[in-house]
Amino acid sequence: MSDKTFEIDVAAFAKALQSGQPINGKDGLLTPLIKQITEAALAGEMDQHLASDTMPNRRNGSTRKTIQTSTGHFELDTPRDRNGSFEPQTVKKYQTRLTDEMERKVLSLFALGNSYQNIREHLMDLYGMEVSNGTINAITDRLVPELKAWQERDLEPVYPFVWLDAI
Repeated sequence: MSDKTFEIDVAAFAKALQSGQPINGKDGLLTPLIKQITEAALAGEMDQHLASDTMPNRRNGSTRKTIQTSTGHFELDTPRDRNGSFEPQTVKKYQTRLTDEMERKVLSLFALGNSYQNIREHLMDLYGMEVSNGTINAITDRLVPELKAWQERDLEPVYPFVWLDAI
């Protein structure tokens, strides 16, 4: 298992959003979140790869590449293995752009808490990406604690809302 942990500071995210920080763009809030989730998925893939590898193998650092998204760009750290046999599926080798669909899917799967089978079906339908339950398990094991913390957070006592009627 990797010793790198992934924590999402939901309170800081909400505070920045309330203060008017933009969601998209160069200084937007979504770009770092997408980076963090994508790196967690890649680390989960690497964990699964090392666990299923028949040859002696181990981590060997990471490579950096700039990924373009509709919300901005970021430096992605892609893990490497000593044998050079790791082929990431979340962001394939030489891929430098996350599609809008991929971003939305990563965020929605993270937020909705789908079952492993549903996640497999979504990835297969959208990207033709066949992933094992073990890989999905390794990925979701890294993200579930953050999602649970967000779901169990304290809510504000009062929320304003606007009701509009078209009549």
